[in-house]
Amino acid sequence: MRKPHHLLVLLLALGLAGTASAHMGTTPHHHATFLDGLVHPFTGADHLAAMLAVGFWSALAVRPAWVAPAAFVALLTAGAAAAVAGLAVPAVEPMIAASVLVLGLLVATRTGLPLVAAAALTGAFAFFHGAAHGMELAGDGAIAPLAGMVVATAALHAAGIALGGLVRNRRAWIAQASGGAVALLGASLLLRLA
Repeated sequence: MRKPHHLLVLLLALGLAGTASAHMGTTPHHHATFLDGLVHPFTGADHLAAMLAVGFWSALAVRPAWVAPAAFVALLTAGAAAAVAGLAVPAVEPMIAASVLVLGLLVATRTGLPLVAAAALTGAFAFFHGAAHGMELAGDGAIAPLAGMVVATAALHAAGIALGGLVRNRRAWIAQASGGAVALLGASLLLRLA
């Protein structure tokens, strides 16, 4: 049987494989069903890393651990709804890349923030992730794919919390290495945008 830290390394390797991004590139996304929305957060390294990092960091440094993920889910939904309604949200891609960088650094350093600041920070980043998703949703049929994205986001946060819980009082290097890898991904995404 594999040890828990092997699972963490595997998840990070899968999430960081290639320089794929959920929104950068030439392949347009089209989401029309619940399943499309459910799968989408797993298809881009930026979203996958950010959502796992929110949960991982919450397990390490935020009490109660569910607050930052709950804020993320709520503001992701709000951002998606705003974009579906036609709100043009500026700087979506740079903010997504910045979120990956900052969340990675928070994991690596195990930096704790006051609860309101933790929720505000993750919520602000989530709004931009949601706006990116909302721009891709299929017009009037946006509810089903958005519901799928929300479920997948919550599941990724829960997985991050579980992984963070496994290493919270043990091997600090795992958090440092994981957070460093996520921050490196964020920095590379920002460089690609420059």
